Amino acid sequence: MKFSQMKYERPDLEAVKAELTKLTEELKSAENYDGARKAFVEFDAVKRKVGTQGTLASVRHSIDTRDEFYEAEKKFWNVASPELDEYFQNWTMALLESKFRTQFEKEFGNIVFINAEIDLKAFSPEIIPELQKENDLVQEYQKLIASAQIPFEGGIYTISQLAPFKNDADDARRLAAWKADGSWYKEHQAQLDEIYDKLTHLRDTMGKKLGYDGFTQLGYYRMGRNCYTKDDVEKFREAVRKYLVPVADSIYREQAKRLGKEYPMSFADNALMFRSGNPKPCGTPEEILQAGKKFYDELSPETSKFFRAMLDGELLDVLSTEGKEGGGYCTSLYDYNMPFIFANFNGTSSDVETVTHEAGHAFADWYNIKRIPVDTVWPSMEGCEVHSMSMEFFAWRNAEDFFGKDTRKFLYSHLAGSLTFIPYGTMVDHFQHIVYENPDMTPRERHDTWKELLGIYMPWMKLDGDIPFYSEGEGWQRQSHIYTVPFYYIDYCLAQTVALEFWAMIQEDPDNAWKHYIAYTEQGGSRVFTELLKNAGLESPFDEATLRGVCKKANDWLSSYDLEGIE
Repeated sequence: MKFSQMKYERPDLEAVKAELTKLTEELKSAENYDGARKAFVEFDAVKRKVGTQGTLASVRHSIDTRDEFYEAEKKFWNVASPELDEYFQNWTMALLESKFRTQFEKEFGNIVFINAEIDLKAFSPEIIPELQKENDLVQEYQKLIASAQIPFEGGIYTISQLAPFKNDADDARRLAAWKADGSWYKEHQAQLDEIYDKLTHLRDTMGKKLGYDGFTQLGYYRMGRNCYTKDDVEKFREAVRKYLVPVADSIYREQAKRLGKEYPMSFADNALMFRSGNPKPCGTPEEILQAGKKFYDELSPETSKFFRAMLDGELLDVLSTEGKEGGGYCTSLYDYNMPFIFANFNGTSSDVETVTHEAGHAFADWYNIKRIPVDTVWPSMEGCEVHSMSMEFFAWRNAEDFFGKDTRKFLYSHLAGSLTFIPYGTMVDHFQHIVYENPDMTPRERHDTWKELLGIYMPWMKLDGDIPFYSEGEGWQRQSHIYTVPFYYIDYCLAQTVALEFWAMIQEDPDNAWKHYIAYTEQGGSRVFTELLKNAGLESPFDEATLRGVCKKANDWLSSYDLEGIE
């Protein structure tokens, strides 16, 4: 079925609540495992159906935030989802207390109960009003970003549409684009500050209502972190500063030499990898999707079947259009046993990364989407990002189909960018820890904190005030995750470390690397992150030796890579 044919219908909320209550009571009163299992499977079916309708509304709203019907439906779900959480929690408590727990664990795995215990720690009916307000504020932020109309060179652009100009090879044009982008954020800074200030205090209130010191612990529970702690993350950040920041620094020093620029460089100059321009895809959006089809056809029978189904179902919405929400994501349409990919193509290499990164998520979802319960389709977020970031490296085999004459540029810049991203992503995480430990910080204090962290994690950025917004420590406001999904960013860094393991495997034996990838992917969300890695023969990113090792291998490759003839 094509996406446009999938019917959206607002559910009868009271009827759903009644059905969830009935099934919870059936679980409690079951006299044998067969009866308990029947309630378990039926509850999962209701959860899938409700989730599918909520996702359809959300996706169609993000495709056009001006659509009044889906704007209203999004607001409905902002209120309905927290209310339903109470009924899901009642089910979770009944499941944890079930006398058939041993049988459930034997059939569905202990991850169901590990995550159930975490879910209980992340919710109480007492915080429903705050959750509803949080949803509204997140929607307000997303709509504000989607509404951007930025004047540049006589035209009007959205944030996504302006992006290609921000890495244009012409120095003056590139700088002007960064200034135009930064000026829009500066013009709306009061609103951005106000939204985040309200979100910070709301989240702090929720944490304290649930008995925590503030939001941080609650944030970890909301992210489903079931095998590592805040201390583990702090140790990872320390390893990033020790091993990766120096490597990234050397990459940018070499870049400055290629560009003929003084080090450290401005935000605009750091965005340009080569004097002749950054690598660009060699085709139209349709041609990029066809190159993606060729890649997945050649990669494996499973990936071929998956991507063809995505194209046939029109389950990729990738053009950057007016009113469209920024960014990109993959989500699940459970009732249709298919994923959906949302993106904003803009003529840069990120278009190809969408076909690989988001499709990496989508392939894992497609591979596991019939799992019961639905909560075991996906692993926790850092586990999910391994699927996507690693798939980007498998696509190197077809790089020429995507980039043509810019293939060598792409291979170098993709690996370099994978390394230099980790300090940035780690900084995003560090910033959020500081914010939620100090919820009463003023907007200016938050900006100053970001600017200070830039000096630690990204010393290659010149903070001279040349570009408004970015050089003044305010650039964190363009990172939507900070507003919408707090603490969802270190996940990318942990996953990128594992993806670099896959990159190293691919250099030695691509077929063996793919076997490890499938061994990882086929587990779905049936295990905690560290167990998924172990079962697939992969090292943990929390082991300092892992980060040190991949840094050395990648840096050696970059240092010896032949850039002769590339300006």
